[in-house]
Amino acid sequence: MIAKLPLESPLWRDFDGVRVEEMRVLLRQLAAAADGEGGDAWRDTWTDLSGGLMDDGVVADGAYAALPHLVEAAAALPPGRTVDFWVDLGFIVTADYRPPVPAGLEAGFAAALRLAERAAVRSLLTAGMSGQACAQLALSCVALAGHPMGEVLWQLPDLRDGGLLLSCPACGSDTEMPDFFAAPAHPPHGAPLLPDPSRTRQAGHSWGEAAGVLREDALGEGWEAFLRVARAVAVGGVSPGMPGQAVLCLVAGIVAVRGVPQPTAGELARGLMSLTGHFRCWDCERTWPIADGLAETPDGVTHQHPPAQAPARTDPGASAGGSEPAAGRTGLAAPRFGQEENARVAADGTPRMPRTVFSDSVPGSPGSVDALAVVARPGRPPLVAGGGDTGVVCLWDVTDGRLVHDPLPGHPDAVRSMAALPLPDGRVLVASGGDSGTIAVWDPLTGRPVREPVGDWPGGVTAMCAAAVPDGRTLLVTGTPRGVVRMWEPEGGACVGHLNPYGSPVRSLTAVPIAADHALIAASDTAGRVHVWDPAVEDPWDRGTAVGPSRRALADADHRVAAVAAVPLAGRTVLATVDQLGTVMLWDPVTGAPVGDGLPRSTGTAGPPLVTATTVRGGPTVLVVGARHGHRLRVWEPETGAVRHIALDVSPTCLAAAGADLIVGHDRGVLGLPLGGR
Repeated sequence: MIAKLPLESPLWRDFDGVRVEEMRVLLRQLAAAADGEGGDAWRDTWTDLSGGLMDDGVVADGAYAALPHLVEAAAALPPGRTVDFWVDLGFIVTADYRPPVPAGLEAGFAAALRLAERAAVRSLLTAGMSGQACAQLALSCVALAGHPMGEVLWQLPDLRDGGLLLSCPACGSDTEMPDFFAAPAHPPHGAPLLPDPSRTRQAGHSWGEAAGVLREDALGEGWEAFLRVARAVAVGGVSPGMPGQAVLCLVAGIVAVRGVPQPTAGELARGLMSLTGHFRCWDCERTWPIADGLAETPDGVTHQHPPAQAPARTDPGASAGGSEPAAGRTGLAAPRFGQEENARVAADGTPRMPRTVFSDSVPGSPGSVDALAVVARPGRPPLVAGGGDTGVVCLWDVTDGRLVHDPLPGHPDAVRSMAALPLPDGRVLVASGGDSGTIAVWDPLTGRPVREPVGDWPGGVTAMCAAAVPDGRTLLVTGTPRGVVRMWEPEGGACVGHLNPYGSPVRSLTAVPIAADHALIAASDTAGRVHVWDPAVEDPWDRGTAVGPSRRALADADHRVAAVAAVPLAGRTVLATVDQLGTVMLWDPVTGAPVGDGLPRSTGTAGPPLVTATTVRGGPTVLVVGARHGHRLRVWEPETGAVRHIALDVSPTCLAAAGADLIVGHDRGVLGLPLGGR
């Protein structure tokens, strides 16, 4: 029995009463199906419920409580009836954004994955299915075993188009290979080495039977060595430490012997075997196993020194093709964080960026920093204000990361938003918003509160910005997940107006200047829409000079906005919108028309977006884009199209920019990185 969280427990998160009841219905249907009653009525219920477990590549926290119940019920069904369920589960456990398993659920969820692996492998070996479905199920089994090659599951739809997109493990640059997939009669490259026996799992795993079905003649003459590797992986139990190339041999071998109809399944299997070759990154010119370009492999799996005979570009058959460097790329290796402060070169020779580690907000226990704001000081280095889980506000000097004041207690719980407030008299204040709905305003020079905190709204203050209005004032604008957008007089604390008359839940806010004394307010909501308001008009229903992005252009691009930012560009400020796939579009705030070509999505960029923009002194405007808890940032120059990459060794939670310095808030504190040099 798996230790499961009772459906009545108050610890269920992200599952409302309707979802919990839907869970009960599905469990009853699965139990009836296991008893030979009820047929397949559970499938429709599962389809509806799975949309609540994962939406657009983002896994809900509630999934970790729900899945142990569902896995135990589905494992009791005959293997041939649960193929789709295990494939769906594979997609969930390899989604782009998976939050950490909540405390108290780890053991039950891990046990559920072990049971799911056994049941899914049983289905793989007994159910009759098409070659494509067999490949999906095999990769789901790999994912449930805990191997990163399960992430290839998300690449499989591209097999029908023939193209392949790879991400370089060294620099993160994407290499696109159109017409990659073919079914060569003979191997286009040599078979991978047999896996190291020391990396095998202990006896009792579920893959032993798979080794028995992998006949060496399944793919024809010349492929025997690939099938021997596949059998060795199965005997070893798909240990997470096995090379990705070898695991892909197993997946392809299973498709060859279990997929139908033949010879179609055999052709697909030979195409999949091409994934065990090598590719050369056009950007940093390093050669890597294709398997390592398909998934984020853990330390010890990625081959740092590929075979000397590896071709410059994989040629898996006559129809395979490479790709030229994308327009606007620099051709330079992407910098990465150094493990030692200010280290510039990694052990493998790739460039690393000097970094500044900011002092702990609470010595010995910095916690996550979830909000940042930059305080400009003419003639002096800027300050950075930050807050997060500890509920205190900190002020650091950008140049060396030292605290300039003791941590400032002002919130009874976590800080979730911050903004710098430049006043007409030249002073700059800092505002912070908390989970409990409190708003505090600080003088960064003295480290003292300007006034008592105000507000106490359910849902917290999750977004804020400063906006100049034509009467000479600077207002603080705040937003909440419940759709309340207020304007405040910063020093007195009086609410002077409301925006957002439709009450759409707000995810992100920014002020976009259209004149020296007039800014518009742009917001993204939870439905992926963009709203633009004019704070200079009293009636919230009056649009004033506000013009939103073109709805037609948004629809044509299928762009569901999750974050907004203001970008200084060519003597004006434009609006940037980012979606959960990492796509960025720029908009003229006066006309609502798109500006330029934007930044397309890229491998590994999906998830709740992070974005900031700055103009480097004497250089270009850059937009830095990433995903919350992702491990890669893209630095984009909209005017030239150039894109650089930064690989992170922390999980970012927020971004800010101060001139040529990028400030990264993360799950353990704050780091500073230079943007000016390459």
